[in-house]
Amino acid sequence: MPMRVYVITTGVIFGLLVVAHLWRMVAEPHLATDPGYLVITLAAALLGLWAGLLLRRSPSP
Repeated sequence: MPMRVYVITTGVIFGLLVVAHLWRMVAEPHLATDPGYLVITLAAALLGLWAGLLLRRSPSP
């Protein structure tokens, strides 16, 4: 059970980071062309998706 809570927590945090980054890209369009910013956003999105995939594959308590 504690591992499932950890995966949910990290997935939510990465998801919120992606939402914040996308929001900042809309507010500050120059960030949409910054390679470092895009890499961090993409990495957070992939980690959030991975957490979701792990949750789907894990048995329910």
